[in-house]
Formats: sequence, C-alpha cells, structure tokens
Amino acid sequence: MSDTSTTHLRNRPLRVAMIGAGMISAFHLRGWAKVRDASVVAIVDPDPARVAARASEFGIPGHFGALEALLEHGGVDALDIASPHETHAPILRLAARHGLPSLCQKPFVPSYEEAGALVRELRGGARIMVNQNFRFRPYYQRIAAWIREGRLGALTGMTINTRSSSLLPDASGRYPYIERQPFVRGEKRLMIEEVLIHRLDIARWLCGPLELVAARTRHTCSELAGESEASLLLALREGGMPVVVDGNFASHGYPVLSHDRVELAGMKGRVLLERDVLRLFAPQAEEVNYVHAEAYQQSFDGTVAHFVDCLASGAPFLTPPEDNLETLRLVEEAYRAANDPLR
Repeated sequence: MSDTSTTHLRNRPLRVAMIGAGMISAFHLRGWAKVRDASVVAIVDPDPARVAARASEFGIPGHFGALEALLEHGGVDALDIASPHETHAPILRLAARHGLPSLCQKPFVPSYEEAGALVRELRGGARIMVNQNFRFRPYYQRIAAWIREGRLGALTGMTINTRSSSLLPDASGRYPYIERQPFVRGEKRLMIEEVLIHRLDIARWLCGPLELVAARTRHTCSELAGESEASLLLALREGGMPVVVDGNFASHGYPVLSHDRVELAGMKGRVLLERDVLRLFAPQAEEVNYVHAEAYQQSFDGTVAHFVDCLASGAPFLTPPEDNLETLRLVEEAYRAANDPLR
C-alpha cells in the first residue's frame, strides 16, 4: 500500500502512473511535466506500440500492458486514469485496494446508477478526483471570480453553446472529430455524455444546483452510432433561472477544435465569451483575450496541479465523485427526456 500523506509528499515527489496512452494522455502528461512535486514514472496501455511511443516521447521509465502488472511491480503513489470509460470502475476498485489516490477522466463511470454505487462502495478509501477540467480553463476561472466578486449581481440567465466544424467532411471525405478520436464512432451516447457533460458541469459550478426541464437529440452523421446534436433546457433549482446548454459539431465557419460561446446575465452586469474573447459588460468593463490551444492545455495543467496540491495539503478536491454525481444525474435525465432510441 502506498503512503500519500502530507509528510511523504514533502520528502520526495509524488510518483504517478498514467493509465491510458491515447490522444488525450499527451495533454495530461504535458500537465504533469509542469508540476515540481510529482513525476510520471509509469504508463499503462494494452497497445504495446502506443504505450512505447508515449513512454519515449515523455521520458517515462516504466511501461506496462496491464494495471495488474504495474501494481505487482510497485513504486507508484497515485494514478491518472485516461483509459476508456468502461474501464474506470475496475481500475478505481484496484486503486482503492492498493491505497492509491486517483485522478479519473470523465465520465467518472458511464452509468449514473453504477457511479452512485461505486461512490458508496469506495467512500472512506483512497481519494478520487474526477477530471472535469473545464473548471480550470482560464476564462471559466475568470468568470467564477467575477461572480464571487459580485460584478454581475444576482444571475438572471445563462447559455452555453459549443460549436465546431469537425463533423463536416473534409476534402478527403473524412470527419476530423472521428479522425482525432476514433473511439467516438461507436459511442451510442455522444454529444451529451462526451461533450456537453463538461458544459453541464460548468453551468452547475457557476450558477448552482440545476434541474432538467427538456432535452432533444438528433443523429445526423451516418458515421456515428450516437447523437451528433443536442440541446438541453435547465433551470436553477431555487428560483427557476433558465440555463441552456447545446452542442453542434457540424457548424460551418467554426474551427475543427470546438469553441464555446457563453452568455451569462446578471442584474449588475453581463459576461460574453466568444471566439476566445471574454468580455464583462458592467460599470467597470473588462476584456480578456485567450489563445485557444493555450487555454485548452491550461485546463489540464490546472487540474493536475490542483490534484497534487490537495493530496499534499489534505484539502478537498474541487471535483470529487460526490459532486460529479450531480452532473451525471443531469446527463442521465437528458437522455431519458430526449427519448433517444439509442441510449
């Protein structure tokens, strides 16, 4: 069993194992490379070529085909789980048995019911943080700060739209979204569970507890098993303030990488995020510009740093599984409300 106490973390860097060597793992590993008090010492993936390539790229000394082999070898203090979501529950159970805290990529567990059961099963064991990394994107951090400072006053409404052109065929007839993340082709739950889950989490974080009012999904890309467009209408649990969250990746005029458009209105001010420009319309107006690729990576950097800091200090995680259950509940209710035949 690993010792991840505060005293231990002061004595030497946290030794981390990366679970999964797919596309998203590179963003995780770049984040770990920036943390002074931690080091990725092993990577696990069943694909020998993929795990060897990531190990070589990031100078990771240990690479394994299965988590069991890593655990038998030992020498790690924590896991960063970025493997397919159906593997999360068994990995988290193994981690708990070995006393290893885990940073787990969303969705925490695909089924809301299974997630609730797992949280109850593992409660009181090794610590778990869900990687809802949008909370660490710099523009969402700035919006949260403005709300805390009272710059917007009482909130009156919010919309989050995410758009990209990645489900429009390119010159060769391929779809950039599918080329970038091939696993999405067979996912029966796609736009809500894989994409809008981040925006639902942001809406909850910024506005407060939400209830689903209505949801609609569409399947218009023949290359996908799951829904390619979705729109959700929600309301704040207290007061009924409306919140709209929707996504469409077949949007002409947008880049391949998705962009969020956010409008958040209050009694004293309004926030607008559009094409990496964040504006505050208030008595003391502000405008902040972001570079999309940098903000994307910063969300991983901030997540990893927060995970390490909380392990060292004992402070609560911003996104523990108990909190993430509320986001998963909204995802589940959205599919039920949409009457999606493929869910």
